[in-house]
Amino acid sequence: MTISLTEENYIKAIFYKSNSNNIGVSTNSLSNHLKNKASSVTDMLKKLADKKLIRYKKYKGVLLTLKGEKIAINIIRKHRLWEVFLMEKLNFSWDQVHDIAEQLEHIKSEELIKRLDSFLGKPTLDPHGDPIPDEKGKFNETKSIPLNECKILKEIIFIGVKNHTISFLKYLTSIGLGIGDKFKIEAINDFDNSYQIKVKKNNLVFISNDLASNILIKIKNE
Repeated sequence: MTISLTEENYIKAIFYKSNSNNIGVSTNSLSNHLKNKASSVTDMLKKLADKKLIRYKKYKGVLLTLKGEKIAINIIRKHRLWEVFLMEKLNFSWDQVHDIAEQLEHIKSEELIKRLDSFLGKPTLDPHGDPIPDEKGKFNETKSIPLNECKILKEIIFIGVKNHTISFLKYLTSIGLGIGDKFKIEAINDFDNSYQIKVKKNNLVFISNDLASNILIKIKNE
């Protein structure tokens, strides 16, 4: 069965939109996410349903079938492996790799991806801290919490981001914060729940609660 690039993008979008709660994704939600007209989304969903890649009921949203989910996970695997390659081997920054990987994720050669995975040493995380599914489609999830849920003054480890926008990633780079870095919470402001943290070179940085909600951390030694 041939799956087009556009169909793959829809399948991936449905996976992301439904994965957290396993409830049907609405046409309007997909329309907003993919920036397509609702009528175009409806037409595509019918095509995907005909290929048995989704379960679709009007007014109740869509979920991926097992076949559709397998395709989605494979696309995500390729995307995240390419991000690792682009950053580690071609020296792209972490705010540059996503858009390029969006193009590379549609390459069909499974042998290429198998060799890429081996060449990179079978990485388990992409440059943003997101888990890379293995060849069997299994995600090795890392336990994490958003920084704004941490209310203790301890040293913590930065392990991922919820916000993948270029502006956000560039901001983290500007304050010297990267995946795997250790930093300490020096103070939490009672008024607005903003944070004062100490990062590399003992620099003190103030970040808002909203920004902190997009930084995923784990507490050192836990």
